[in-house]
Amino acid sequence: MTATISSLRSEDRLYIGGQWEKPSNDRQIEVVSPATEKVVATVPEPTPDDIDRAVGRARDAFDNGPWSTLAPSERAAALHRIADEIEARMPEANFTFTEEGGATTHTSSAFNANAVMFWRGAADAIASVQHTSTRDSGDGTNAEISKVPMGVAALITPWNASLANASVKMAPALAAGCTVVVKPAPEAPVANYVLAEAIEAAGLPDGVVSILPAGREVGEHLVSHPEVDKVSFTGSSAAGARVMSLASNDIKRVTLELGGKSPGILTDDVDLDAVLPNLLAAGYGHSGQVCVAITRILVPRSIHDDAVERAAAILRSLTIGDPHSPDTVIGPLIAERQRARVENYFAIGKDDGATLVTGGRRPDHLGRGWYVEPTLFANARPDMRIAREEVFGPVITVLPYDTEDEAVAIANGTEFGLAGCVFAGDIERAKSIARRIDSGQVGVNTAFSNFSLPFGGFKQSGIGREGGGAAIDNFLETRVLLGL
Repeated sequence: MTATISSLRSEDRLYIGGQWEKPSNDRQIEVVSPATEKVVATVPEPTPDDIDRAVGRARDAFDNGPWSTLAPSERAAALHRIADEIEARMPEANFTFTEEGGATTHTSSAFNANAVMFWRGAADAIASVQHTSTRDSGDGTNAEISKVPMGVAALITPWNASLANASVKMAPALAAGCTVVVKPAPEAPVANYVLAEAIEAAGLPDGVVSILPAGREVGEHLVSHPEVDKVSFTGSSAAGARVMSLASNDIKRVTLELGGKSPGILTDDVDLDAVLPNLLAAGYGHSGQVCVAITRILVPRSIHDDAVERAAAILRSLTIGDPHSPDTVIGPLIAERQRARVENYFAIGKDDGATLVTGGRRPDHLGRGWYVEPTLFANARPDMRIAREEVFGPVITVLPYDTEDEAVAIANGTEFGLAGCVFAGDIERAKSIARRIDSGQVGVNTAFSNFSLPFGGFKQSGIGREGGGAAIDNFLETRVLLGL
């Protein structure tokens, strides 16, 4: 029988190059529960000097160690071992995500299952990468075309799904043969210690992996480090622009997975009772703190009021509270500053003239914790900030439209293009509309993204793709040998 986990671990060491080491100073990161507002753990706060140690070991391991020259099958076996070790630690990983990240128990288990999928998917995809091929050069000689690992990869991940976000970057980077330095966000660092222990148990060579949760200053030092060859970043579009700027000083290769304001288009022949529960869940899941959240619902003007009434009834029925309770659907936001941001958008929506239908306040029965009610705005216009800007909270906006062309224009009328969906009674009609949406993934009669397939955004939602076998290419360079 698995023992019940009732508290987070605290740590006093950093995972640098596969070794547990003391930090270069005694500063600590306090981990605060979003549900109780209490400090529940502490971990060391690394400095730029600690980053230098990690990058130096990653550089040496890449240039002189065995990892980059291992046969793909050997790297695949190591990635499967990491997946095995994560699975063995899943009860702790799930508890940790809920305790430090505020995710409900359902969200924790679902997101962490994705983490295992990323490791196994990258391991299985290694064999499909054509690492070396030969072709006629056209001049009587042959050319050898090979894909080789880029080198040292800096991986910067957000707080909203620590284990999954680290895994979706680490797995393909390691599969490609890179060495990695991971800089997770400081708001939810403990899950990364669970991951580090899994990697240690899997037996990777020294220097291949470092994991150092830290803040922006340390992250910028890592991005700017001259020994880093590749940067992969997940976060806001504004932060992504800063990362891209810093990386450009050395022409580093960059992958960016950034923000979203994803649309869900309904046609006039949909069954609202069948569609709305799943569509809304794709907007309020993890309290809306997901880049692919479907937060704009576009409906024909003729059914706008009916759709709004039904959607509001669903949102009012959701249980808000302790994320550890299996009955809870809406947990807290990650931090007090995030709640303040979301509450500011409540005011912005009303000031711009949208109709606040339900929510827009803190729950009366929860005196502690960074909670807000799931919120619905209606009768919104496409130019309203509530309909254009990423809120990162459980805030859904309904916009009426008159024609399919207008719906497509509204859907594409923001700076983002990460995800989206189209629901129609006629599947061919749904597919026709979906093909006109400028987003990296668009669901046809489904609202949820698929992270086992290439995932990324158009426009300011990012550069490059994660997920699926194509993600390994993000960490490979092409080399051509001539005159063979």
